[in-house]
Amino acid sequence: MARWQILLFEFDIVYVNQKAVKGSAIVDFLASRALKDYEPLNFDFPNEDLMCIATTEEGALEELPWKLNFDGASNAVGNRIGAVLVSPNGDYYPFISKLDFDYTNNMVEYKACIMGVRAAIERKIKVLEVYGNFALVIYQLKGEWETRDPKLIDYRKLVLELVKEFDDITFHYLLRDENQIADALATLASMIKVNKQKDVKPIQMSIYEIPAHCYNIEEDEEKDDHPWYHDILQYVKNREYPDQASENDKRTLRRLAIDYVLDGDILYKRRKDQVL
Repeated sequence: MARWQILLFEFDIVYVNQKAVKGSAIVDFLASRALKDYEPLNFDFPNEDLMCIATTEEGALEELPWKLNFDGASNAVGNRIGAVLVSPNGDYYPFISKLDFDYTNNMVEYKACIMGVRAAIERKIKVLEVYGNFALVIYQLKGEWETRDPKLIDYRKLVLELVKEFDDITFHYLLRDENQIADALATLASMIKVNKQKDVKPIQMSIYEIPAHCYNIEEDEEKDDHPWYHDILQYVKNREYPDQASENDKRTLRRLAIDYVLDGDILYKRRKDQVL
């Protein structure tokens, strides 16, 4: 410790306590990791019995490998793990899980890997590429690093037993920035408390390129010969309300009319800088 203090003495390091995590942190976290070429997950199908329609050569997709990305997250709320399977044609299958007992960070990463590998076995996947951003787990599974921690030996043995179910499986190390989906799933799961009595709905991620709602005045069923600002003009000019206007309509009209000025026959709208 003394050596570290000497080495770090030249840096101005300030330690602060962890602040409380707000609910908006989840939204900010996912929004900061939006991808330009990301295709939103779609869990809605026109026919419940129809899962996929595709035209491919027989056996073409079976020869291509599936991809598995996994990650774990630990904080004051608890330990959570996330994994996502990616099919050869680009479909995503996300998984998250909660660990109700104490784990070390290394054990959490192994559990995330095991969860993803088991999910692949359940789908009878035979060729799999496994990606993780935790070097210790990846290089131990590849056999390049020794597993000395007694807590991790059994986990490694379990993974090596599971890989026997595959015709071909490889492990690859990724940087955290390249493992964003699994990282986001694990972090999201670690920020929320799940009610055991209720099922958690699937997570849906979307990118909106157009407004959610557009209203076209020209398509209004009740057409008249007046412009859209006619009611505002009549109120500013004569303090008149439309026929059959309710009290709520009158209050709304008075609020809108505050920003308008009538100069002769021309109705101007006053901007925030008072420019007409």
